[in-house]
Formats: sequence, C-alpha cells, structure tokens
Amino acid sequence: MTLLGLTLGLLVGFALGLLGGGGSILAVPIFLYVLHVAPKPAIAMSLAVVGLSAFIGFLAHWRQGTVALRVAVPFGLCAMVGAFVTARLEGFVPATVQLALFAIFAFTAAIVMLRDAAKPESPAPPSPREDNAKFSPKLIPHGLGVGVLTALVGAGGGFVIVPALVLISGVPIKPAVGSSLLIITLNALSGFLGYIGQVPIDWPLIGSFSVTAAIGAIMGTRLLPHVPQRRIKQAFAILILVLGAYLIAQRTLFASRIAQPAPQQSS
Repeated sequence: MTLLGLTLGLLVGFALGLLGGGGSILAVPIFLYVLHVAPKPAIAMSLAVVGLSAFIGFLAHWRQGTVALRVAVPFGLCAMVGAFVTARLEGFVPATVQLALFAIFAFTAAIVMLRDAAKPESPAPPSPREDNAKFSPKLIPHGLGVGVLTALVGAGGGFVIVPALVLISGVPIKPAVGSSLLIITLNALSGFLGYIGQVPIDWPLIGSFSVTAAIGAIMGTRLLPHVPQRRIKQAFAILILVLGAYLIAQRTLFASRIAQPAPQQSS
C-alpha cells in the first residue's frame, strides 16, 4: 500500500475516534479511487477496516468508562441482523445503486454536521447519568435500519447512532460516542461476514489499512477531550462534500461514456 493510502488510513481511524462515526464515509472513496478497488469489494473491505478500527476506539472509551453497555449491546445486535441479511442479498442490488446511496448518505451527513456546527454554543444542560440510560424498544427499528444501511453503502452509521442514543435512551454525548463505536464494530463486522464469499477480498490490503486506521482511532480518542468539536465537524463536513462531489462526478462521467455510441468505422 502506498504512503498516501497509509496516511488516509490514519485519517479514517482518526475520524472514528473523534466523532464516533464518519470513518466509512472516507474509507469507501479511498478504496475506490486511491487503492483502485472495485465498488462492491470496496464497500465490503471498508466494513472490515471500519469495524476493526472502531473496536480499538471502543476499547479506549471503555477504559475511560464512557460506554453505555446496557444500551449499546442490544442496539448492536439489532444492527448485526440487518447488516448480515442485507449483505447476503447484495447481489440483487447493482453497484451503481449502492454508490448512489452512499453519495446521498455522505451529503446528508455533511449537511447535518454543518448545521450542528453553525448553531451558537450555549451552556450544556446537566447530562443524564450513564447509569440511568436504558435500552428502549424504539431503538430496535433504528438498529435494523442502521444495519441495512451499513451493508448497502459501507457506512457504519455513526451519524445515525449517536443522535438515537442521546435522544431516545438519554445517553450523555461522550458515552454515546463510545457506545457508537461498539455498535459500529458489531454492525460493520457482521456486514463484512455477510459479504465473504460474495465478492473478492484483498486480505493483505485490509490488514495494512486496518493497522493504520487503528492507530488513528487511538489518536482521535485521546484527543477527544481537548479538541473543539465544532471546528472538527466543519472541517470534516467540507471534506465529505468534496469527496461526495468527486464520487458523483466520476460516476456521471463513467455513465456518459457508456451512453455514447461507439464510433463507426469507415469501410
């Protein structure tokens, strides 16, 4: 793997450690356009990388006591079911549809982050105790939906998971980030297992990329208490918008080339 690929692997893990999500939004375009992996294997391999690096980030949060296990484990089990079943059925979904869904998800996540970052900062109200957080049955469809989304577009769903944990189960924001990493671990690895045997997997590439992403996740987790989240979200959202625009431009160019009639040879 190139030095650029290793550097980008660090960025994937760093985003996961800081935000509790977002790594997969970077991983899929990196596999596609930097490491030149075909679309379906790129989605599958991004799940393996994100799952392993999220697990490293989760361990760091667990040691810090910022994981709500009573909520994260059942949520993660629901997501695993959705991810595995969808991955086994991925052959019925064209790669172009999967990449289009990925682009929509990426743009939506970027807009949400920019909106949140633009809100004026105000003193935070007292957070509920992590010990009081309980799994709500309302999270079951969220978990299944996150699993389906993960397997279809290669995204771990952190941007959906964290708000659901905070708003539905009353998990404070830091434990929500840590819990999200556990859920992403279960979710992404379940989806990846569903892809095995369906698409070709480059195991050495997964291994080297995962190691650098894991290092990035450790760095992001350690910096979490010291970095202003508002600025991180703004910069990361802009990066996602650029990557999403590039992905759409590439797919549009590819489609236009296919649609063009072949030049006729003169007799």
